Amino acid sequence: MDSAPKWVRSALPAVGIFLACCFFSLGVWAQDSSAASPRADSKTANNAEFLAAADEVLQQMSEITGLKLLTPLKKSLRSREEIRAYVIKQMNEEKNPAERYADARTAEAFGLLPKGFDLDTFMVNVLTEQIEGLYDPKSQEFYIADWSAPDEQRMVMAHELTHALEDQHFHIEAWSRAARPNEDAELARDAVLEGSAMAAMVDYLMQGTGRSLKDLPEFDPSMLFDQLDMQNTPALKSAPPFLKDALIFPYISGLNFSAAVLKNSGWPALAGVFEKPPVSTQQIFHPAFYKSGKTPETVSLPALDKVLGKDWAKLGENVLGEFGWKEVLKQFLDDGRAKSLAAAWDGDRYATYEHKETKKLILVTRLHLDSEEHAARFFGQYSEALEKKHAQRSNLMRRPNFFQFDTPEGSAFLYCFGESCVSMEGGTRKLFDAFTKALEWPSAPPPPEHPGAVPEKTAALFFPAAQAAL
Repeated sequence: MDSAPKWVRSALPAVGIFLACCFFSLGVWAQDSSAASPRADSKTANNAEFLAAADEVLQQMSEITGLKLLTPLKKSLRSREEIRAYVIKQMNEEKNPAERYADARTAEAFGLLPKGFDLDTFMVNVLTEQIEGLYDPKSQEFYIADWSAPDEQRMVMAHELTHALEDQHFHIEAWSRAARPNEDAELARDAVLEGSAMAAMVDYLMQGTGRSLKDLPEFDPSMLFDQLDMQNTPALKSAPPFLKDALIFPYISGLNFSAAVLKNSGWPALAGVFEKPPVSTQQIFHPAFYKSGKTPETVSLPALDKVLGKDWAKLGENVLGEFGWKEVLKQFLDDGRAKSLAAAWDGDRYATYEHKETKKLILVTRLHLDSEEHAARFFGQYSEALEKKHAQRSNLMRRPNFFQFDTPEGSAFLYCFGESCVSMEGGTRKLFDAFTKALEWPSAPPPPEHPGAVPEKTAALFFPAAQAAL
């Protein structure tokens, strides 16, 4: 499940502009922003004015980042209709309908999207609403919306022309795709791209002050999100929380990562990030892990295709990462607990299967935590999350490291052993036993002969001390 397609994540500069300007409204810097963003007539600049402004900003971004323009850059103004057509074209080229269907169904299985959510229509609407401009690495051309105000155009230019310069030096399309098929690693690379462009845009705003991003004191990037006004972005405002986070993560957390990387050495450090990119969203969240070289465990899943039979089709298999698990946990736990629990992530793998006729789903996950203590903590809290996720449940059984219950869609299982936890939703006990046997884990405790009634909430009954400490 790709958290949000790369072409989507690289096409929200309007959000990026707002977040950059929040540095001023939050009092991080005291400066008249007009010094960095010259004002023009209230009417949209014509093509000649646009080209002149783009050339000027491109030269400024080259000076800021130290990346020289190697070849002339194509630039053009685009109408809303042209941009909408471009969005649809890119969406179809990035993934085919079957792949996009699999992504949406997987997000549904995790509880990240409502059942039947029209992801394609949402993406087209939110991007048409949000796009002020973009750089297309395939055509190596910079587009800007012909309806945007001239002062906003320059801000978009600062962001997108940074992508253009990075592309000429580091070939950003191929660089980002090199992380595939690990979608968490690809999202981390996209955070580098959007975060560095955000950092360059902040330095563009700082021109004339004698200061830059590397002089910025440490801050919590989520404070920028708290300032984001959704009133002028109705499609984004109405989006499920997961999609909002997936779209904005590369900008906010990517900026925080870039600030940490550029703190001591400035822009010359950027080349090192492209040479040795972050391998996970965990390294984006925690730049110290990137600097220390901490990498996650490689986690694998046994194939279940033969056990399931020909009536089931595998929709996909990939890595959620710290970002993905934080989002899953946030759906059912409070933000603080979700963030803390996800930070113990040390590698994972998930797979989704769909019944060809009934369209029922089976979701399988395997998560490696950084300690047995955190695995036990995950067991207690993810048990609670599963109970909240499945309101209709029966035949509940719980042991110190094993949890199962039945739902109308199939059974749910959670089992932790050592530093790892596995879960299955929508399957049967026979399938789950085959799964754990393939992992060479000890057999899960057998179900009781006479299951008792299901309490309203069981998590606190079995781990009262652990619950009190959380």
